[in-house]
Amino acid sequence: MSRILIIEDEAAIRRVLVKILSEESNSYEVVEAEDGLVGIELIKKEDFDLILCDIKMPKMDGVEVLEAVKKIKPEIPIVMISGHGDLDTAVNTMRLGAFDYISKPPDLNRLLNTVRIALDRKELVVENTRLKKKVSQKYEMIGDSEAISQIKEMIEKVAPTEARVLITGPNGTGKELVAHWLHQKSDRSKGPLVEVNCAAIPSELIESELFGHLKGAFTSAVKDRAGKFEAANGGTIFLDEVGDMSLSAQAKVLRALQESKVQRVGSDKDIKVDVRVVAATNKDLSKEIADGKFREDLYHRLAVILIKVPPLNERREDIPLLIDYFTKKIADEHGTAQKKFSDKAIKLLQEYDWTGNIRELRNVVERLIILGDKEVSENDVKLFASK
Repeated sequence: MSRILIIEDEAAIRRVLVKILSEESNSYEVVEAEDGLVGIELIKKEDFDLILCDIKMPKMDGVEVLEAVKKIKPEIPIVMISGHGDLDTAVNTMRLGAFDYISKPPDLNRLLNTVRIALDRKELVVENTRLKKKVSQKYEMIGDSEAISQIKEMIEKVAPTEARVLITGPNGTGKELVAHWLHQKSDRSKGPLVEVNCAAIPSELIESELFGHLKGAFTSAVKDRAGKFEAANGGTIFLDEVGDMSLSAQAKVLRALQESKVQRVGSDKDIKVDVRVVAATNKDLSKEIADGKFREDLYHRLAVILIKVPPLNERREDIPLLIDYFTKKIADEHGTAQKKFSDKAIKLLQEYDWTGNIRELRNVVERLIILGDKEVSENDVKLFASK
C-alpha cells in the first residue's frame, strides 16, 4: 500500500484531496498534516511514498519543507500545491527538486495522473538504489592493510577526475574491483560501465567488439552493430587484460583516445564518443614494449595514473577479513548458516602461498565450508585446502 502525506493548512483542501485519493484507489493510505512543522515530524518518524505539500503555509512554508525533506529523505517525490499567485514559486520549486506542482483547486485527472507517475518514479528510484547497493556490495574492497588503504585513498583522489587509469597486478588480485570503484565514485557513475576482456576475444574480432561494424564488413557481419566504445558513451570503458590486445586494435584505441572518435569496421565515418578509459593488465608492459608487442605511445596515454594491486601474499593481514567476508557471502548464496573458522585454521591459511590470490582464497573457503566440520578447524584446512 502506498502511503501519501498531505501537508496543507486549509482543512477544506485537505478533505478534497483525501476524498479524491481515497475514491481512486484502496491501495492509497492518506495521512494529513495541518502545517509544515507537523509534516516534517511525521516524515522523520514514518515512511511515505509521496508528499503533497502546499506552498503558502504559516510556521513553515512549502519551499522550506521541500528543502528539509531533500536533506532527510531525498528519495520521496514531492508534489507542490500552488494557488494562482504561487505559480512562479511553484516553478522555482522544480529547480529545487520538486517532482511536479498542481494548482488549486486541484483538477481531478491532473492530480491522479501526477500521483500515479510520482509513485511509479518512487518505485524505480528505490529499485535502482537497491540494485546499486547490490552492485557495490558485489565489488566491495575488503581489507585494511597499508597496501589496500593506499589504493582506497588513491581511488578517492582519482575517481572524480577524467584521468585515465592503468591498473596492474597478478591475476586474481581484484583489479576489476578497483575499476568498479573508480567508476562508482566518479561523476560518470550514472552512465554505463562497459567491461571488455581483451584476452577472451579472438584477435580478428577485437576491433569489431570495440568499435562495431557495418553489415557485410566481414563474413559473419549480418547487420550493423555498435561497439563497446559507443555503448560506454557518457560512462566508463574498462579494458581488462589490455596487454593481450593486438597491435592493430591498439592503434585504433590510441586514435580513439587522441580524437574521442571511433570508426566501425567497414566504415570511414567518424562517431564521436565521450568515454573515460580504465585499463588493467597482469603483464609487464615495459617488457611488452621492448619486445614490440605493445605500443609505447598507447601506454603513455593509458597510464596517466598507475594503480598497482598487490598479490595476496603481500597483504596477509587482510586474510581474516576476507575469510569472514567470503563465509557470509557463501552462506547467503547457499542459503545456509554461516560457519565459523577457528583461530588456528585462519592462522594456517595466512601461512599458505596464495599463487591464485583472492580468487584462490575464495575457492578454498567455499571448499572448507562444504567439506569442513561445523567449525572449520586446523585439521580441515590440512585435509581440504592442500594444493
